[in-house]
Amino acid sequence: MAVPRNALKKWEKVREFALGLPGAAEEFPWGESVAKVNKKVFVFLGVDDGSHPLRVTVKLRDDTAHAHALASPGAEPAGYGLGRSGWVSVPLEGQGAPAAELLCDWVEESYRTIAPKRLLAELDGG
Repeated sequence: MAVPRNALKKWEKVREFALGLPGAAEEFPWGESVAKVNKKVFVFLGVDDGSHPLRVTVKLRDDTAHAHALASPGAEPAGYGLGRSGWVSVPLEGQGAPAAELLCDWVEESYRTIAPKRLLAELDGG
């Protein structure tokens, strides 16, 4: 399955943004890309090889952001029980898919729920 070019560009922007956050590191558990901080996942990036549709999964505690993410076409609470904790899977392709900038905002919110205070202070310029 070919990966749509615009979705791949979006995925690459989101990945680059996530890995640019203080203390972020990429790992590949289960053969999928994830970004971690302090050994905890803050965004699931999946795979970019075309074997699955591109999507990101983020943890959104803010009710407004969570509802907005779930309103995206094809978005759904994350599987494996993660949805109960605020994790949302959002497709990157298709009509009405969120822009890269909005996805990066959601990645930052997810990061802020997971990262330790010292890294949040670094992110905020403190």
